[in-house]
Order: sequence, then C-alpha cells, then structure tokens
Amino acid sequence: MPFPFASKNDFLITIEVVPPAGHDSRDLLHKIRKVADLPFHAFSVASNPVARPRMSAMVFSRLVREATGKPAILHLTVRDHNRLGLLSELAGARALGIEAVICVTGDPSGKKSLEPASFVADVNVFQLMSMAGEAGFCTGGVLDYRPEVNGLDREIQRLEKKAEAGCRFIVTQPVYDEKTARKIREGTAHLDIPVLMGILPLLSPRHARFLHEKVSGIVVPENLREEMERAEDPLAHGVAQAREMLELSRALFSGACIMPPFDRFEILNQILNS
Repeated sequence: MPFPFASKNDFLITIEVVPPAGHDSRDLLHKIRKVADLPFHAFSVASNPVARPRMSAMVFSRLVREATGKPAILHLTVRDHNRLGLLSELAGARALGIEAVICVTGDPSGKKSLEPASFVADVNVFQLMSMAGEAGFCTGGVLDYRPEVNGLDREIQRLEKKAEAGCRFIVTQPVYDEKTARKIREGTAHLDIPVLMGILPLLSPRHARFLHEKVSGIVVPENLREEMERAEDPLAHGVAQAREMLELSRALFSGACIMPPFDRFEILNQILNS
C-alpha cells in the first residue's frame, strides 16, 4: 500500500475531521486528542465541506499532528483556488511536513448560501492530481458513485482518468450495505489502486432520513432506515452497523475512512475496539 504512514500490508484506517468554523480549535482538538491512541493510522482533514467556510484545512492538519502525533491527509479543492493558489498550497503543505493529499472538485456553493462564492476551477481535479504528484505527495481521490442515479459506471471512468493522473488511493462516499460495497469492489478491481470504503455512522432515525433524502451521493437502504426507526437505542444500532461495515471493508477493500458526524468522536472507541 503506497502510504507514507502505513506499511505495505496494513489495512489502512483514517478518521475524517472537519475543521472548526472559526479560529478557535481548542474544543475540537481536545475531542480528537482523546481518541488519538485508538487503532487508526491518520486523520483526513476536509476542506470547506458543503461549501461553508471553515478554518484552513492545511493549518488544521498541522494542528492535528501537533496535538495527536498522528499524520493528517489534506483535502485540496479546485473550487477554492486557481493554479497559482494551488501551487502555493502544495508548497506550503510540503513545508509543514504533510505527505498525502486528497484532490477533490469541491461542493458548489448553493444559491441560498449565506456566503455565496464563485467556483474557481482554474484547473480540473485530474490536473490537480498531477500537480500534487509532481510536488511529491501521495495523492488520493474520491469515488462519488451517486447510487441514486446509478452513476457507478461514469465514476469508474473518472477513476481511470484519475489513475492516469497519478492517483494512488481512493476514498468512497459512505456505504451502508454489502451489495453496494461489492459493486464498488468489482468496478474498481481492474485499477489496482487501494480503495478505502467510507463509513458514516448513523446517530438517529432523523439522521438516517436526512442523509438519504438530502445528501447527494448517499443512499441509506430502506431496511436500515426502518431498523433505525424501530431500535430501542438508535445510536447503539448505528454504531453496531458501522462496526459491521468496517468488518466488510476488511474483507473487500484496502482500508476504511470513518466519518464521525457532528464531531461525535467518542463513538470511535466502540467502532474500532469491537
């Protein structure tokens, strides 16, 4: 496995974290410091997800490493920077000792956003991957398979282009069932690139419905939504389901990226120490 922070035969586990909305990172760093000794390899630091302003992902990546001793994978978007800005970001990341980046297009700013912003896209995500590889990074990409529109075939074609551009690992959108996981496994097998399966634990029936109905690229199967509705302890059921998906990812993929929602990092202990 081509990661600078894991041996070749490791099953790689990363934890996604969203930087704070303002300049004060103390509470969030306190939360992630408490889970830093759990069995995972690195944090994965998102950059302005859903097009809402957050602390610089590069700055927070450095803060995470200083606070926990674990490396951070930096997300870079073509949405927020032109070529000049991206080259500056890459140089800065190298100077801070960041070794891996995930190159993404970035969510567009919604029409009703309180902070509307233009979509820069001076370069595309494939060009950004080439730039990152040339700068010496272990470069990753995202598989947004859009199950609601049967978009896996198109995404596989995009992955092939990403592989040509130097992509060395892939992280999927959250997966909630074995059928979808196996489809992704079959569709990506020919690429010979490590795939990390996304795992986003469900907290409540409302959370499950929101992800299914409002978030593009995520499908929570009907039977799982019904299970969350019937569960005496929905959080415990969601955590148990995340543990099941982690075991499934061990059987099918090279790793997993766990995405604790709403900074609920305390649930990681139950998921990772199962």
